[in-house]
Amino acid sequence: MKLDYDVLIVGSGIAGLNTALHLPDDMDVLVISKDYAWECNTFFAQGGVAVASNKEDIPLHVKDTLEAGAGHCDKKAVEVLCSEGPNAIQDLMNAGFDFDRDTNGNLLYTKEAAHSKNRILHAGGDATGRELHLFLMESLKFPILYNTQVVDLLIDDGKCYGVEVFHDNKIFNIYAKKIVIASGGVGSLYEFHTNSRTISADMHGICCEHGIELRDMEMMQFHPTVFVKSSAVRKQLLSEALRGEGAKIVDEDGKRFLFDYDKRGELSPRNVVSEALYEYKRETRKEIYLDVSDFKEKHFKKRFPTIYFNMQNLGFDVPSQRIPISPAFHYAIGGVKTDLNGKIKSVEDIYFVGEIASVGVHGANRLASNSLLEGLVFSKRVADELLKSFTCRAHLSFKCKSLELIKSGDKKLKNELRILMWDSAGIVRYEKKLQKSLNRVEEMLKLPTGKLIRLRLLTSRVIIKSALKRKVSLGAHYIKGERENEKVIDTTTYISK
Repeated sequence: MKLDYDVLIVGSGIAGLNTALHLPDDMDVLVISKDYAWECNTFFAQGGVAVASNKEDIPLHVKDTLEAGAGHCDKKAVEVLCSEGPNAIQDLMNAGFDFDRDTNGNLLYTKEAAHSKNRILHAGGDATGRELHLFLMESLKFPILYNTQVVDLLIDDGKCYGVEVFHDNKIFNIYAKKIVIASGGVGSLYEFHTNSRTISADMHGICCEHGIELRDMEMMQFHPTVFVKSSAVRKQLLSEALRGEGAKIVDEDGKRFLFDYDKRGELSPRNVVSEALYEYKRETRKEIYLDVSDFKEKHFKKRFPTIYFNMQNLGFDVPSQRIPISPAFHYAIGGVKTDLNGKIKSVEDIYFVGEIASVGVHGANRLASNSLLEGLVFSKRVADELLKSFTCRAHLSFKCKSLELIKSGDKKLKNELRILMWDSAGIVRYEKKLQKSLNRVEEMLKLPTGKLIRLRLLTSRVIIKSALKRKVSLGAHYIKGERENEKVIDTTTYISK
């Protein structure tokens, strides 16, 4: 097996695959996939891609993104995202991809929460991520190494030379002149989430081990409309586009209570809706539903085929029947601090892009459907930057470590950690609860665990410490004072099984 390349790309989602799409055919490139390529968050993305519908919409897209980000965005990064977005979409369509169109051939734009106008493109109805992923996989001109877990970065004297991997029951090194990390977020740290099974914060933990800066790790986004009452680890997302096109959130009596929290109701930003659902459930103990009954079945089945199929399989006669919902973890806003081209200050020849990266576009709360656009825009910038600085350097040789990736007892700790993170670093945070959880994580880190659970623990520690450090609520970080008898309700009360 070949072990030396020009470029290594870790991750087979939109950010990794689109980076590969923008590299020359004659480069020696390997894509590393932790599982099968479709086990990534891109594949499961429903809503679509947010992009300015015309030149006049670009400043409005910037404004909406900044407002959703609660004043915490990097304005320059947002301007890059929104101004370069239309070209990224056009490049995609020029390469052969197409979004859904009306009978006259015009692109169909829909609306999602916190957008001031219709600017969400979709494909395959609610299968945008799947369609994009399939297209990028078909366009890929480089090999993929499947079922390969990255367990370390090969860093020496401020330069990255490759990665250490576990593949086919062996641990070995793969070297490259440039390394692109597009490994995704942290979803599996939480008890209830919408993420692929591969998204487990390993790379964030590896970055912690190497002193690579993570920022805004308290900014974890929870999607408000998720069906969580299933045995599947990945819970069923109910796209934001449903509310954008008329679905309503109601309690068991049919009351649309969101207007008591925000005048925008169902079209409020995700953090507002998630927090409102949490507070309303805590105060009233009433069940909360997504009411999609205003949709005609024929239209619903065509526009939202994935949701229709999945909910029918789960026994819900949609759109006539209401769906019980809860917020669940959805997206890691924070990540590795990068510049606008995916570079970091501490290590050369390594780039971070996509959900693993924090370039500053999302601030304290990601605007709906900006993540796929981020993957497209900034992966092209990473590819361009990589090519500008590409040199044929020799690599150092690194001795493979004798790693024990999993030990007995790790699964029990992993499940405890998922409950702990959901309960203390979830939708609503309390300082005392966070501190108690931090103490428990520190205790776990002293146990003789395998490497993989240790990486999860390192990332969890950063999230909890970041949440403790930010004393005032901001965007997705919602922290409350400790009042007498005020408690976060436990999981079994908030999410009735």
